[in-house]
Order: sequence, then C-alpha cells, then structure tokens
Amino acid sequence: MSRARPEFGAFNQRPRPTSVMHPDQGWHVSHWYEAPREDPALPEVYVYTNAMSYAPGETVVFHGSSTAPRFSLEIWRDGVTPDCVHARDELPGTFAPMPQAAYRDGCGWPEVHRWTVPADAASGFYRVAAWCERADGSRFLQHHFFVVRPAAGQPRRQGRFLFLLSTSTWTAYNDWGGANSYDGIDGPNGKQFSPTLSTLRPWTRGLVWLPPGAPRLCDPVPRGAGEAPRYPTKEWAYTNGYAQYYASSGWAQFERHFAVWAEREGYAFDTITQTDLHYRPELLDAYGTVVIAGHDEYWTRQMREAIDRYVDGGGRVARFAGNFMWQIRLEEEGARQVCYKARADTEDPVAGGPDNTYLTGAWEQQSVNWPGATTFGVNGWRGTYSSWGGFAPRASRGFTVYRPRHWAFAGLDMHYGDVLGAEAGIFAYEVDGVEYTFRHGLPYPTHEDGVPRNTEILALSPAVHDEEMHDGEGFRYYIKDDGAARRTKALCGDDSPEAIERYKYGCGVIVSFTRGKGEVFTAGSCEWIMGLTRNCPYTQGITRNVLNRFLAAG
Repeated sequence: MSRARPEFGAFNQRPRPTSVMHPDQGWHVSHWYEAPREDPALPEVYVYTNAMSYAPGETVVFHGSSTAPRFSLEIWRDGVTPDCVHARDELPGTFAPMPQAAYRDGCGWPEVHRWTVPADAASGFYRVAAWCERADGSRFLQHHFFVVRPAAGQPRRQGRFLFLLSTSTWTAYNDWGGANSYDGIDGPNGKQFSPTLSTLRPWTRGLVWLPPGAPRLCDPVPRGAGEAPRYPTKEWAYTNGYAQYYASSGWAQFERHFAVWAEREGYAFDTITQTDLHYRPELLDAYGTVVIAGHDEYWTRQMREAIDRYVDGGGRVARFAGNFMWQIRLEEEGARQVCYKARADTEDPVAGGPDNTYLTGAWEQQSVNWPGATTFGVNGWRGTYSSWGGFAPRASRGFTVYRPRHWAFAGLDMHYGDVLGAEAGIFAYEVDGVEYTFRHGLPYPTHEDGVPRNTEILALSPAVHDEEMHDGEGFRYYIKDDGAARRTKALCGDDSPEAIERYKYGCGVIVSFTRGKGEVFTAGSCEWIMGLTRNCPYTQGITRNVLNRFLAAG
C-alpha cells in the first residue's frame, strides 16, 4: 500500500504534554506526564489495543477517545523500510474521559476500530499512527503499537532467531495518565510511583517513535573540568512535549536500532513480547537462538524460568542489553504489571507469605535471592550507571578487552587492553556487572554473586551505583546518592558506612558461558545497540560472530 509515512511535515506539530510540577521536590524529580486535554477547541485522538501481541488471523481491537469529529488510523510494519499494511480515514470520533487512575486501572474506552491480522502477516513490530486535523491546519498525532507474534506449533525455524522485546520495561517507564514505576501522582499525597500499571492505555510520546536527532541519555562528549552535570534528554523532552522518560526505554530508543541493523545485515527473525514469553513460552521451541537488545530491566519469574529451561535444553541466548534488575508479576493475562521495587518488603501483599517467591523487588536483594547472574551471567546491582550526567561522567564509554582470543572477537584484530566501542559510546547509561578479582592481569568472577562457574569475563569497565556529588557548580543532580543505604541493606542486610563503601562501585562486563546443552553471551550495556547504528566495526563484528555461531548451532 503506497502511503506517506505519518511522522513528517505537519504531523510534527504537537501539543505539549500536561504538566504537573512538585516545586518542593526540586527540578531533578519534578514530574510531568502526558494526558488528554479533553478540549474540543484543541482536537486530539488517543487509541490503544486490547492486547500487546496477536497471532496471524487474530483481530486487533482498538479502543480510543477523540475530541475530533473524525480521525485517521494507519498500521505500519516497522523496519528498514516501514510498510503500511492498513489505513482508514474518516473514522468517527468518540469522546470518553480519562479515568483518574488510568495509569493503574486502564482507560476503559469504547471500541473505535478493528483489524484482522492477515494469515500470512509477517511477525514483527507494528506501529500505529492515529491523528486528527485541527482548524489551523496542523495535525495531532499519537503513536501506539502491537506485535504480530509467530504462530504456535511451528516446526524448527532453521536460520532464524527469535527477537524478544523488553515490553515489561517499556510498561514500567510508560507514565501516560500520571504514573509509572519511577514517579507519578499515585499514593496518598499524589507524589508516588504506582506499583501497579495497566497496559490498557496509550503509550506516552517517545516510547514508540522519535524524531531524528532526539538526544540519548549518555553525553556525546565528556563534560569539562568543573562543569555541572546536564541532562539534555530532560530538557529536550520538556521543551518538545515528550515523555520525561522517553530516553530510558522503548522501541524507538533501543530495540528498533537492533531490528533495523539485523534486517540490513540479512538476518531473518521473528518477534515476541515479554508477555508472550510469560504466557506462551512454547514459542521458544521453534528457534535455536533468542536475542535481547537494549534495556531489559523488568522480568517475571516465569520469564526467567522459561529462558533457563530453554538454555538447559540446548538453546542459545544472545543478550546485548543492560540493567537486569527487578522481578515483577503479570496479572489479568498481562493487562496489569506489578512491581513494588524498594517498597516491596513492606507493601507487596505477598511479602513474608507463601508466595514470597514472587516478591516484586530486586533479584539480588535478600528477600528475593535469585541473582540475575544465574540466568545471564551478570547482575544489575553489580553494575548500574556510566558515562552520563554525574555518573562516571568521564569514563571511556567503551569496554576494555581482556580476552581477545575468545571466539567472539575472531577476525577483528582485537588486542589485550583495547577499548571496544568508545567512539560509538556503547558502554553507557546502565550496565550489568559481576564481582571480580584480578589474577596475573586477567579478571575472574569471584562467584559470590551467582555467576556460573564456567563464565569468562571477556571485557570490563567501571561503573557506579550512585551519582557522585562534588563541590562547585555541580549541584544539578539526577538521583544523587540517596539510595545507597537502602540498596546496601537489601543486598547484604547491613547499611553501615563500611558496607555502603564495599558496594559503592560496580562494573559492566561482556561474559560468555555454557549451561546444560546451551550457551549464553551477554554484552551488559544498554547502549550496545549504538555501536550497530554508529557503524562501530568491532561492535558489529562481535554481534555477527555471536549470531552466526548461535544460528549455525541450530
């Protein structure tokens, strides 16, 4: 279907999001969020789907609200060349108010359109564009998405990998309607994040689509001596009407980069969501390789169990992602996501009871006690931040190579001590690490944090758990170091100054190990994908080596 893509020209003229500021909190935690204006003088349209993924032949049901009498809707399969697979103009607009706690309970809006996925539809990410005309000639544009997953029960799909989208992390950062897992208008004082989030609501602006040039969290160049930390994504987001967390998660900022690169390279792959992994783990059976890219912070226990079974049975997992941190629960077939995070021990209803196994805290905290390293060879709490704001602001932005003879570096002329991917900034934002020690110039895991015994550390760079604050101009901080005592207490049961000092610093690593009949490769950094987009020959070469080895294994 020939149709111009709806993100250029007049489509970019958008309203700013609703703003709710808490002056007593300071600008670094001030909250704004996107919500309908509900003003007919400024027509708008918002839609969402009744599920996150669909099999071929299933029907996508759109729910929505519009203050415009008519609106248009398009569905595009995204990729190197986005393809419009469905379009409807002149759909009747129906207004429904946004519930006060839509972020928690969903919108409950009426059905506004249906589309049946063709039986031969390709698996992938399908971007939805909904818009309406305004009297001044501009258009209000909103983006949503759904995934077409592969059909269940297929025979082995040789030569294809399964691309797992980190949709639970996207949900955690989606604050449309007032709250997410970080900030919001929840709680008795209207200033808390919400431990329960609904997927039956729109996605906040920036998680599905971004204009070219939208800044990333990591600084493009190290800041100068004495300069205050800056956070360009916050400034850009507030100025241009995007979500304050757009840079932290989402298809547009992370997975799309990998998908476009892999498609250009000629790799064949199908796509599923984390909700699919939770409720339909049998989808793994048709694939010898699973790939994860970007920022995959939130997982359910069932998701991890499915991956562990898959690897033990001979599956290969290539994880080019960072920040493996929180256990969550999914409810109502995935329509509700639950994560109490640091409040879990005191507020999560399962705390201390027979279902404490599903406590929604960090994987490494004592009350959960299932380190992420047992699945992926790395832990979120042994790594965390680097190369942005006040977080190791002048770090190398690359991984220092220690085992250049490993198969992942084959043909790349890598040497001991080389810094991998610094020009592309691949070691940045949030990274995953291990406890390690050096022997004869090489790093080895100490195995005190759940790292499998045969794990090799291929490359490593330092990271910090908190934002180091210094005297001088640098007073504009993002999170400061307020969580150090709380995190250390959860990790080891001790929040003494000595314990805090012990767990103050972390690292990010590239690791490789085998388990059961399968194999895992982890490059523990959210920004690995920038090495692909920015044409770093080493990042691209390693990614090819991993994919080719794993795909060849069947």
